[in-house]
Amino acid sequence: MNLLLIIVIIVAVLLLITGGFVQSLQFLLYVGLFLVAVAVIAFLFRAISGRRK
Repeated sequence: MNLLLIIVIIVAVLLLITGGFVQSLQFLLYVGLFLVAVAVIAFLFRAISGRRK
């Protein structure tokens, strides 16, 4: 898996946890969900295209 995707997934998980615990920063929950969706789409695109490094 690409290093950038791993970083995006880690940031997304941290934002999801922070957004879940802090009510005033609830928008972080949506930012985290968006980043997870982008990471999954990028991973699927990379897997389907079959390009190997």
